[in-house]
Amino acid sequence: MSLPSFSTLSLTLENHVAQITLNRPERANAMNEAMWRELHEAMRWLDGEPAARVAVISGNGAHFCAGIDLGMLMAVQGRIQDDCQGRQAEKLRALIIELQDSLSAIEHCRKPVIAAIHGSCVGGGLDLVAACDLRYCSEDAVFCLKEVDLGIVADVGVLQRLPKIIGDGRTRELAFTAREVGGRDAARYGLVSQCLPDRDSLLMEVMSIADDIAAKPPLTVRGIKDNLNFARDHTVAEGLRYVATWNAAMLVSKDLEAAAMAHITKQAPKFRD
Repeated sequence: MSLPSFSTLSLTLENHVAQITLNRPERANAMNEAMWRELHEAMRWLDGEPAARVAVISGNGAHFCAGIDLGMLMAVQGRIQDDCQGRQAEKLRALIIELQDSLSAIEHCRKPVIAAIHGSCVGGGLDLVAACDLRYCSEDAVFCLKEVDLGIVADVGVLQRLPKIIGDGRTRELAFTAREVGGRDAARYGLVSQCLPDRDSLLMEVMSIADDIAAKPPLTVRGIKDNLNFARDHTVAEGLRYVATWNAAMLVSKDLEAAAMAHITKQAPKFRD
């Protein structure tokens, strides 16, 4: 199988688990224009590749992600320059939506995406992990919603997603103050599911969880993600109707047959991609 090649990411696929690694360690994995674009491309690949059932996103080097590359940020003015104020504003809006779409692609991907966070996870890095399905960190992890210190209202997803992960009050505190949160506090807040002692134990735990997910019926896992995302953004009644329609369409499947047979025979099930 030929995997896509990226300049700012490294990608592997083994035993149905895709590992996507932010790969600009010399810049603390700061998100330049190429990384934003390639994250979107990687999510499209993950969604469409049957052999990939779950993905793990991590960072190469000492940090997970330092947020948006300041060089890219400083170049924005030149990129949107126009002698018409309205057209300049329109260009800026289009650029913001383009960046939003790069991270929303994680949420829209049908496969679960797990973030394994060590070191700094700042600004856009926090936006990135907020779009993931599961988050785990090491004790040295430091989270910071940094945008207020740069004179920016965070605009690529963290203000919309984080309240549904850690609550409105915690999010307001972090957004107004840019206060740093360590790994243990992140677990206490519910930002991550677990805080591990170091990067090695973090990656070992996350890969074990990814392997567990990859062994489950793929169609069912995709349905769980879709229904959880729908239920988060709708009423309970709407969510119940949605899952009823989903199961009416998808319940009777080869996955159901394989799971039932495995239960009867007491053997490990084998599911098609």
